[in-house]
Amino acid sequence: MPTEAAAQGFSRPKPKRGKSLSLRRTHSSTEADRENPRHGSFTVEVQESVLPPHLRARLWDLFQQIEREVEVVYAENLALQDKVEVLTERLEAGASDKPIGEESLDGTAKANIAKNKSSSQLSQKLKTTYKASTSKMQHRLQQSIAPVRARLDTVSGASIVSSFKPANTSQCQMMRRFVGHRDGVWEVNISRTKPHVLGTASADRTAKLWCMATGQCVLNYIGHSGSVNSIRFHPNDQLALTASGDHTAHVWRSAVVLPQVPPEGNRSSDEDQIEAAEKEEGEAAAHTEPGDSSDFAPTVVRSPLTEFTGHQDVIIAADWMADGKQVVTASWDRTAQLYDLETTELVQSLTGHDQELTNCSTHPTQRLVVTSSKDSTFRLWDFRDPSIHSVNVFQGHTDTVNSVTFTSGDNVVSGSDDRTVKVWDLKNMRSPLATIRTDSAINRISVSPLHKVIAIPHDNRHIRLFDLQGVRLARLPRSNRTGHHRMVCGMAWYDENPACNLFSCGFDRQVIGWQIITALA
Repeated sequence: MPTEAAAQGFSRPKPKRGKSLSLRRTHSSTEADRENPRHGSFTVEVQESVLPPHLRARLWDLFQQIEREVEVVYAENLALQDKVEVLTERLEAGASDKPIGEESLDGTAKANIAKNKSSSQLSQKLKTTYKASTSKMQHRLQQSIAPVRARLDTVSGASIVSSFKPANTSQCQMMRRFVGHRDGVWEVNISRTKPHVLGTASADRTAKLWCMATGQCVLNYIGHSGSVNSIRFHPNDQLALTASGDHTAHVWRSAVVLPQVPPEGNRSSDEDQIEAAEKEEGEAAAHTEPGDSSDFAPTVVRSPLTEFTGHQDVIIAADWMADGKQVVTASWDRTAQLYDLETTELVQSLTGHDQELTNCSTHPTQRLVVTSSKDSTFRLWDFRDPSIHSVNVFQGHTDTVNSVTFTSGDNVVSGSDDRTVKVWDLKNMRSPLATIRTDSAINRISVSPLHKVIAIPHDNRHIRLFDLQGVRLARLPRSNRTGHHRMVCGMAWYDENPACNLFSCGFDRQVIGWQIITALA
């Protein structure tokens, strides 16, 4: 779109640029330069640069450090090559010192065999020594350049962390499977009030509540006529909010009675639990209520307490505002809507996204909302001032933003189909604090309020853990008997139970409980 200045024929003045020096190697015809390829002549050219003077000076200093390290390693390599050549010449000279006619034929043959054997062994030893020394030099060079490279990455103000960084020592163990859904599970969440239960939203048109200690389904909500895409719990009441493909969002009572937990001595081992879960999964289709225990009947809820029907398309997510008096919904009709819980009236429609919304999330203590979309952006909606409702648009991704969530502090974490997760500061969101690059698209992430650890579910069935600085902590184990077999859709932390403190759900109809012990725990 043309600006007003362009329409009036004015042009913006170009910013002043500083000058920088660049070195270019030129061919030399002198005999000394031809004998030593390391020597050469350079020409200094002056080029324009947009970098500030202090950054240019910093870059010069870093490049000089790299050059000095390379020169030291290269000189050591040349010296080692010279030693190898000298030893090889001595070996060849020693093999031809004695004339053949001095000994008898048998003695000569024996001597030649012994010399050939010793020469071969010495030559192999030299080669092995040379290779080992060269490897050590390369390792030393990588170690010396690594901190310089890290400083170069932070010159621009953002810490870029790739997935090939070595992971910290962490212990990750699968503890329990929650089997009972007949289709993929889109989202998993933990209730905020006691008794704490695990909530799941599934494409089989149901939402279920589970006892985390026994793995039993304790409540089955069947009020939706379409896929249940999200489940969130009221901040201080026993209420659940679900969003569905039937264009509605429901609020229903989540009060449950938990089954009796067996004594510690009667509990089965992890292997027994996994085998029992696999058997139950194979037999689930034969039961009227899959996943239900024979000695415990779950509560069935068929209708909501409150229904929100203002959207024209699929509602992909819904969440509670911090005070619990309002709810926000995100839809494929490209809008998010803010409703009053008591009156069910529409308070405000949040428009601006160019494509379908993919998620919404609210701040745990402030009146802030973030929405993500297929248009590769996410938006921050500020309702702290009743008279002014501001919105900020962030274009930090290059593909669909599938997940955006607040941390317990002043950070926002976003995940995208562009295979990156970015950590943002609410006070300065012009550039991310950290960028985590992965090998697969990212779904609904979760951040531990206690340990500040990001759990990242992937399309390629993997789950990775990073801290808010972008340092990789662990990758959860996955095999034929452990982990998900299809796309992992969502994650949820439960820091109050160290024995099983992370839950994942996937399109393989499974919900899995994990025990995560990291260096931050």
